Amino acid sequence: MAMDIIKPRDSDFRDIPEEILTDSRYMPHFKDCIGAIDGTHIPISISPEDQISYIGRKGIPTQNVMAACDFNMQFIFAVAGWEGTAHDSRIFQKTIRDPALNFPKPPKGKYYLVDAGYPQISGYLRLYKGERYHIPDFRRGRQPTGPREVFNQAHSSL
Repeated sequence: MAMDIIKPRDSDFRDIPEEILTDSRYMPHFKDCIGAIDGTHIPISISPEDQISYIGRKGIPTQNVMAACDFNMQFIFAVAGWEGTAHDSRIFQKTIRDPALNFPKPPKGKYYLVDAGYPQISGYLRLYKGERYHIPDFRRGRQPTGPREVFNQAHSSL
């Protein structure tokens, strides 16, 4: 399904997404951003003898699913089946290195937004570690202080 249905409309990522182009908070800072990647844990039912590697931090058997979406909130890639104990960075590294998965890699000069669980490598822009970045933290607390928190707030809001 991921190879045939879940894919970018424009595999060359030539256009600036409308959501970026029309919002002064993001343009021109994120004009080369093509989407966001994150992992999520989906509860699963699995036989008791196979559960151990699927029981992660939530205490129940889960499957760790990595997905990428564009700024139209459309999935452009998804990989499922990883046990709940698998770290996001492990899934990410295997995914971008396996040509059989057909992951839509960013062209030169473009990038995906990723959270702190992913490596900071060319084509993937991560948050500043050690700084606030969850939107609720900014809503209930003080405004961002310093350029790193300002960046993290903009990054997270995308």
